[in-house]
Parts: sequence; C-alpha cells; structure tokens
Amino acid sequence: MKEITLPYLRRFNLIMGGLHLLQSVIMFVLATTVIQQIGEFTPTITQIYLRYDTEQQTLVTATRDLFELPFGIFVALFLLISALAHALIAIPRKTNAIYENDLQQGINKFRWFEYALSSSIMIVLIATLFGVYDIASLLLIFVVNASMNLFGLVMEQLNAGKDKNEVNWGPFIWGSIAGVAPWVVILLYMFGTGEFSMVPWFVWAIVGTYFVAFNTFPVNMVLQYLGKGKWKNYLYGERVYIVLSLAAKTILAWLVFFGAMQP
Repeated sequence: MKEITLPYLRRFNLIMGGLHLLQSVIMFVLATTVIQQIGEFTPTITQIYLRYDTEQQTLVTATRDLFELPFGIFVALFLLISALAHALIAIPRKTNAIYENDLQQGINKFRWFEYALSSSIMIVLIATLFGVYDIASLLLIFVVNASMNLFGLVMEQLNAGKDKNEVNWGPFIWGSIAGVAPWVVILLYMFGTGEFSMVPWFVWAIVGTYFVAFNTFPVNMVLQYLGKGKWKNYLYGERVYIVLSLAAKTILAWLVFFGAMQP
C-alpha cells in the first residue's frame, strides 16, 4: 500500500466523493424518470395525538396525515450528502487546511458531522420500510442516531494525543448504547406479528448489512485507540473510515432503494 499522507488523503477524498456523487445522480434519475414504482413509493408520515371525544367525554387517540415522503429522492440525497462532505474537505483550501490540521491531532470533525446527518437520514428511511410512520418516532430516531455519531466526535476530542493507556472510553460506550436504540424500535415493528417467515429477503439483507456496517466502524475506532499495527498511524484509520463509508453506504443505499420496489 502507498504511504498514507495528507496529499494522498486529499486525492482519495476526491475519488470517493466522485463515486458517491455518481451513484446519487443515477439513483435520482431512476427514482424520477426510469423506475416508476420507486417514484410512486411515498410513505405517508403521520402525527399521533390525543383529542377530546365529546360524545364519550374522554380522550381518544387520533391520527392526522402530515406529508408524503419522497423515498427514492431521499436515498439519493443520502449519497449526495456524503459526496458534498468529501468535496468540502478536499476542494476549498480553507476547509482542507482545517481537515488536515485536525487529522494531525487525531480528530476529524467533518466525518462525524457528515455521519450524523447522512446516517440519520438512512436510519429514518429504513424505519419507514418497517412501518414507522409516526413523525415523533422518526424525529427521535433521527436525533438519537445523530447523537451516536456526535459521541464519536467527543471521543476524539477527549482523547486527542493521549497514550492508549489513558484513553477515556466513556463517549464510545454511551454512543454505542445510543446507536442500539433506533434498532430496538425497528425490530419491534419487524417482529410485531411474530410471523418471521413472512419477512421479505431484502429486509433481512438490510438488517444484516447495517449490523455489519454498525460494527465495522467502532472496530476501526478501537484499533485506532489501541494502536494496533497500521492503526498506530491515525491517517491509516482515516483511510479505513473512508473505505468503510463508501462500501457500507453503497450496499445499504441500493438495498433500501430497491427495497422500495418490493410488495
């Protein structure tokens, strides 16, 4: 492998950003002009609230429709955000200088802010595939997932420059707990009927892919802070993050995208 340097990472970010952008454009075209079924898949997001029933003289649960979610376009947006993040840290001189300075200190703020936004959009989309349409639940899923990623930022900020024996693992632990919470909600919906044989193949594929992706990112972080092998160099771990991001987002995005075509 070529030596990982800051100029190398700049070029690598440009390439990976281009791959994200290409996929985003393809998905947008497919969702808006080519595959009608995906364009027509627009789950209705609802609001659940209490209203007073004058006849029964009691509070009852009511539901109102809020808006239709353009599913295919949001999957394309998920990849577009990643493309824009790569461009932001690689093209403008000012933000590239901030990015490189942070890397030398063992921090990448851009990564965690981008993950907080893009992965939270994806988990919301996945939740709607499993039948979570309530706006309150979706907002909580979004915020909790974003918080998981921001714990990653706090982990780096607290431990920048520390020896591996001095690492504070608190943010890593709390972030892991936060990351599990949205999946508890999704699994409750998924297994609500108890008829596991009726769960489509793409549902298992999404769950399996996200589970693997969910675990590879923290494993990379652990290896960085334990200083194992090539991970002693923070830039090597940064490159692994970039590769994992492209691989996980590509597989997951296309699974979710075509999952919208299933019955």
